[in-house]
Amino acid sequence: MRNAGLGSWPERRLRMTPDRDAIWFEGRTTSHAGFADRVRRAAAGLAGLGVRRGDRVAWFSGNHPSALETLFACGQLGAIWVPVNGRLTAPEAHYIFAHSGASVVLHGADQAKQAADLASANLAVRSWIAIEQPQPDATPPRSIDYERLLGDADPQPRDEPVSLDDPCLIMYTSGTTGHPKGAVLTHGNMTWNAASQLLGFDLTAQERTLALAPLFHIGGLNGTVNPTLLRGGCVVIVRRFDPAATLDLIVRQRINSFFAVPTMLDALAREPAFPTADLSALRSVAAAGAPLPLPTLQTWLARGMTVQQAYGMTEAAPGCTVLDSADSVRKAGSAGKPVFFTDLRVIRPDGTDAAPGEVGEVIVSGPNIMAGYWQEPEQTAEVLIDGWYHTGDAGMLDADGFLFIRDRYTDMIISGGENVYPAEVESALLALPGVREAAVIGCPDVSWGEVGLAVLVVSPDTPRDPVVIAAALRERLAGFKVPRHFRFADALPKTATGKIRKADLRAEYVPRSP
Repeated sequence: MRNAGLGSWPERRLRMTPDRDAIWFEGRTTSHAGFADRVRRAAAGLAGLGVRRGDRVAWFSGNHPSALETLFACGQLGAIWVPVNGRLTAPEAHYIFAHSGASVVLHGADQAKQAADLASANLAVRSWIAIEQPQPDATPPRSIDYERLLGDADPQPRDEPVSLDDPCLIMYTSGTTGHPKGAVLTHGNMTWNAASQLLGFDLTAQERTLALAPLFHIGGLNGTVNPTLLRGGCVVIVRRFDPAATLDLIVRQRINSFFAVPTMLDALAREPAFPTADLSALRSVAAAGAPLPLPTLQTWLARGMTVQQAYGMTEAAPGCTVLDSADSVRKAGSAGKPVFFTDLRVIRPDGTDAAPGEVGEVIVSGPNIMAGYWQEPEQTAEVLIDGWYHTGDAGMLDADGFLFIRDRYTDMIISGGENVYPAEVESALLALPGVREAAVIGCPDVSWGEVGLAVLVVSPDTPRDPVVIAAALRERLAGFKVPRHFRFADALPKTATGKIRKADLRAEYVPRSP
């Protein structure tokens, strides 16, 4: 087999563990042999629609087995998978479809309305595929039924040559310039990240891991899901997060591990059934996306399981550092140490290494670092320098080599594990009638860790009504990007060059910690 990428994974597992469970979803179990068959059929179906090597196939949905099936199918074709956040509005999704040049779009039932709205747009999309059947009036014209596509396809194996340097997927991250950037992750990036995860996390050949975080986010896809499939275990897919139902599923499915953002872990721990739930099968929980509050950490440690906090990003596929349970209390607040195949430095503005305890920019290097941003050579050159990815995060290493993230050089807001970039929100605000100036900053929140706070300058005849403005924004942005708080000012503080002084806004509007 000449395919050295992800497309070969299901084929190798078919030979090694054909009868072992691979996927569980809403009561249906698929073996590794069955999963390999569905991947082959998806590859054949896509090829029948004209998908060839290098073509982009977008997947626009909430969690569903089709995500993994089409990811691996694209690997067998040498095509490039483009996962799209299922919570995006039609205009947001339009940008990603257009920028990536996707020729095929698969969409979930909940995304059918957006897909129908975009079917008549000026896009390069040739085929729309309905993963599940929505209401007839919400389906794009001539939409193809996914299950019928697979059922009619020839399940013969394909052997399109794919190297570790070939693009595997393009995952879009919210853009600091007002548009998201597409991080190109190669088959090598995905494979080396999985290797690091298998070395750093206690995943076994009998693993049952929970796909709880969104599969269109890199942590949800590569935290424990892909490493478990590579190991020969089973992925239990949760369509959407509901604390009570998820806790019950963890018990009934005898889940061994999962990846989650801290807000999910906190919500699960607050469930009345949590103290007495049978979690005897659960060995390891990985947390990332925001610092894990010490009370939440201690609640999970008290149940006798390993809690490993991690730091990563889409551009690193995502593994950068991990903090083991043994160090989680004495090094509370730390992001841990670099994973096995990744190097990490903290540097001063002149490029020299910062001393222990000195804050600088975090940079990372390794075979898991992206090839660059799709169709964005200038932005790629700004962050990939001499083999190191410059994260834009400010951090410091202590005397023991543990990383602490102190701040972000960028203004990114992490709300409930979702990355929100103020520039994108500000762009949408400035498009509203009567909004003359806008600045968005992060504000601490008990439930979400951080939420957006917008400071606006509006025209005299524009009502200063946060409810109206928020409602207008929800037509342009996913709900998690809409600021929770709005303030109005006569003017925004600026530097001599006209740049908004966000530090001044934080000092005035963000409450200080006691």
